[in-house]
Amino acid sequence: MAVLAESGSNPDVELLYDINGLAKDAPGWFDRGMEFVGEYGLLIAMVLLVLWCWWSVRRRGGEEAAPSVAALVWAPLAAGLAVLVNVPIRGFVERPRPFVDHRGLDVLVSGKTDFSFVSDHATITMALGVGLFVANRRFGLAGIGLALLEGFCRVYMGVHYPTDVVGGFALGTAVVLLLSPPATALLTPLMRAVERSPRAGWLVRRRPAADGGRDTLLPGARTSVETEERDLAA
Repeated sequence: MAVLAESGSNPDVELLYDINGLAKDAPGWFDRGMEFVGEYGLLIAMVLLVLWCWWSVRRRGGEEAAPSVAALVWAPLAAGLAVLVNVPIRGFVERPRPFVDHRGLDVLVSGKTDFSFVSDHATITMALGVGLFVANRRFGLAGIGLALLEGFCRVYMGVHYPTDVVGGFALGTAVVLLLSPPATALLTPLMRAVERSPRAGWLVRRRPAADGGRDTLLPGARTSVETEERDLAA
């Protein structure tokens, strides 16, 4: 891998210079913004997206609430597991950061002394994105889009090769999808048990309001207006 990194004709290196070269032409404020977005902002956005999806699922309720929440719980667990899997991968490949072997890069984040392959940020965001897709396609597509943007940012910042990002995407996706069947088989019964709990059930499905409001009626219940119209018709 190190030999490939040293080759100037390597498409991986050429794409690195092309994308990172955009940082040299950008104004300083834009680079500072990209630094924050690529290092912290998109990770925060992914967490907020997962929480938004959970809120939407529990409000909608229904029979699919527990499996959907189980899939959402699995998403961050899978991301954490993927990062752990990456530890021996990094130690085996031992690929230096791009700025170690290549001069002229505009490195936006300093202090990166660990190995480059694969990208933890790309791994985490793609695992969350794919996990979201398993739970809800609409939110999942948005999450995968954020993960792709994260990968671009890591190369733009000069801290990863494009193949580091692709490897992270593959690792995150593989962990989520390959282990999803046993994980959901364990988590879904747990979420159904939580759903039946008087105290913790709100974590899975929204509880009907005590005042019997129109937007929180149980299935089959009638509003006072509907009851009055029925009586008049009779």
